[in-house]
Amino acid sequence: MLKIISKLALRLFGWKSAGKLPELEKYVLIGAPHTSNWDTVFAFLGVGALGLRFRWIAKQSAFPGPLSPILKFFGGIPIDRSVRSSVIKKMVELFNSRDKFVLGIMPEGTRSKTEYWKTGFYYIATGANLPIAFAFMDYGKKRVGIADLILHPTGNIENDMKVIRNFYKDMKGKHPEKQGIIEVKPVE
Repeated sequence: MLKIISKLALRLFGWKSAGKLPELEKYVLIGAPHTSNWDTVFAFLGVGALGLRFRWIAKQSAFPGPLSPILKFFGGIPIDRSVRSSVIKKMVELFNSRDKFVLGIMPEGTRSKTEYWKTGFYYIATGANLPIAFAFMDYGKKRVGIADLILHPTGNIENDMKVIRNFYKDMKGKHPEKQGIIEVKPVE
């Protein structure tokens, strides 16, 4: 039912679902670009059209009052972004305690232009020894889905980010001027 409703909704918006689900039990699913509140809508419809049930994380303030139980029902996990290491540890423990688990993250972390991507997704994947799959929303082509590309992190984040940057380089956000640069913050 989820697939049918998602595909119909995408069609109404003039969008198409692309790709297929990775044949994996557990993985981190990153999604980009993230420049609009509509990204979340299209991301859910895109992965819904593929039949994926997944969990996702967002800042605590995105789970206001009576909306919180609904968002949690649909897979949301509120996080306190001020304590980064505890979020990574909690997510690694969650992966390690389950046989099947997919965690969706939008690494830009905001709809505004950023200089660097948040790297928690990478450290969750390396900490739990998991691959990273690529979800996308391309407003230029009105396509949303999951790529065939799977990244098995090497532990060299700079080199792995080159693979990620190469994949997303031609994707257009709803507001391209807000797309962040796909870089990691240099160690100070």
